Amino acid sequence: MTKRFINGSDFMGMVLSGAENLHNNEERINALNVFPVPDGDTGTNMNLTMTSGKRELQSKPSPAVGKVAEALSKGLLMGARGNSGVILSQLFRGFAKSISQLEQIDPNQFAAALQSGVDMAYKAVVKPVEGTILTVAKDAAKHAVFCAKRTNDLTELMSEVVAKANESLARTPDLLPVLKQVGVVDSGGQGLVCIYEGFLRAMKEEQGISTDPSSIGTEAAFPELFKAANTGTPAAAATAPAAKRPVQANGSAQSRLVTEDIEFLYDMEFFINRKLGDRHALRFDEALFKGMLSRDGDSIIIIADDEIIKVHVHTRKPGDVLNHALQYGELTQIHILNMREQHRDLLQEEMAELSSTTAPASNEELHETAIVEEAALGLAVSEVLTGAQATSLSAEQAHEWAPFGIIAVAMGEGIGSIFLDNNVDVVLSGGQSMNPSTEDFVNAIDSLSAEHIFLLPNNGNIILAAQQAAELSERHVTVIGTKTIPQGLAAVLAFKEEGTAEENTEAMNVASKNVRSGQVTSAVRNTEIDGITIQEGDYIGIMEKSIVASSASLQETCQALLSRMLEDGGELVTILTGEQANAAETTEFVTWAQGTFDEAEFEVHAGGQPLYPYLFAVE
Repeated sequence: MTKRFINGSDFMGMVLSGAENLHNNEERINALNVFPVPDGDTGTNMNLTMTSGKRELQSKPSPAVGKVAEALSKGLLMGARGNSGVILSQLFRGFAKSISQLEQIDPNQFAAALQSGVDMAYKAVVKPVEGTILTVAKDAAKHAVFCAKRTNDLTELMSEVVAKANESLARTPDLLPVLKQVGVVDSGGQGLVCIYEGFLRAMKEEQGISTDPSSIGTEAAFPELFKAANTGTPAAAATAPAAKRPVQANGSAQSRLVTEDIEFLYDMEFFINRKLGDRHALRFDEALFKGMLSRDGDSIIIIADDEIIKVHVHTRKPGDVLNHALQYGELTQIHILNMREQHRDLLQEEMAELSSTTAPASNEELHETAIVEEAALGLAVSEVLTGAQATSLSAEQAHEWAPFGIIAVAMGEGIGSIFLDNNVDVVLSGGQSMNPSTEDFVNAIDSLSAEHIFLLPNNGNIILAAQQAAELSERHVTVIGTKTIPQGLAAVLAFKEEGTAEENTEAMNVASKNVRSGQVTSAVRNTEIDGITIQEGDYIGIMEKSIVASSASLQETCQALLSRMLEDGGELVTILTGEQANAAETTEFVTWAQGTFDEAEFEVHAGGQPLYPYLFAVE
């Protein structure tokens, strides 16, 4: 029986089957991670991301395939964890956009949607690497477009997609040398294959075609890759209570600004309602609209969906902005503030407070400021402020915001405390074994009353989720690309409350790049990498991304690692002890280090991190 169309019910069944197959292979996918560390987590990240998508999809069932795909996309976007999870969310975000208006899809539309997903995922990654999940998705989509012209059977098409995805997965070691070196395929690519195979299984079962469970998954094709599967279960992530930093007591940052220096003096915010616009309204071109705004403005934020476009801009010519926006639809909730006038009023209030002669007075401009800042707290485009909501905001609340807020990811109570003691407001619990999701970051951003927020991922696998959260947020958010805990600590120590956002961004980036990072953990399988033979249970020393030492002795591994890290010198060595660190062994190691590197200063702090007895930072 030929299956010519997929509707919403069909696609939901495919997604649920794909999610189940991914879940069943989670630990086996984790075992494919290149480094033999006990917290390889690609499978975990993809599974948690897919679970979030499945939950949203199940809450919004629809007979229309476009609506089901949109629900899946939203759930994946907010639940995305790690690089693999973010890429997965982008693949299905592009897929959903391609079919959003459709009740059902045929083979050509399904193939085109897969290709749209690939296009969006490649755009989301600054430096795409071939031999990864991106390559598997790209090869499968390209083959789908080719095959869709030759068949009207979606089950047959999906069979071709799965076959091509497995073929592409098998080629990943040829494209990424490190995979070939350790004899594995790409773990993210394997996760995507599991999802696609789940899709195919659901389609076959719906048609009454028998399936052999043993033939599903790369374990069947590459059984040798799964011999060392890690069966441990990572601990769940938790969010530490937010510690708010008070506003500076010695005057606001605004008091150090000259009124006339405010170049783009009109602060504008409004919504374009596409549904209520003239029937001859232009198709919205976001890039073109941004280009127009940037000619005479800055602080541009545009959040668009099919019906509502939210616009924020600082400009010299508000009339030009409104006239241009009218081409796209009806304008609502328009707020235009003169920031020079606001600034003069603020200075007068601060002078009055300092002299203690009068209490600060509310005025219309400050009330409008409160409305705008509440809108920037992260309301969805559809959640337009009502008059009652706006009235509930006071000028006093609007001025309680601190100039800066910092969110950092950390593993271990001790490391979290160090961050909180050094300018960090919110610590998200996470790391290699449990990456915070995009939604975790968005919630943390919304919890802070700060004008500009810095995110410190402190792990290379978390950077994409942080960047995705920054893009989703309507706040001023900067992601500092810290890939290790030492880089994150260096960044926060370089932060200056009195600096501008630009000055702090530069200082934190520079500081994070001037620290060398090292970590010691235990190998979970036998392997050979970079000329180093590693036995399961051995300690391994990792400098930045490279394994540089391995031994059955913790002391020998630590000594070899630190010696490599200090080859180019170093004045300060910071040692963070983990849960597995022994006080006597730590004392023995520090004594050796001080005697061997007498020109360096050593500091030891209780980090409390799991899985890694020691983390090292050299500056």
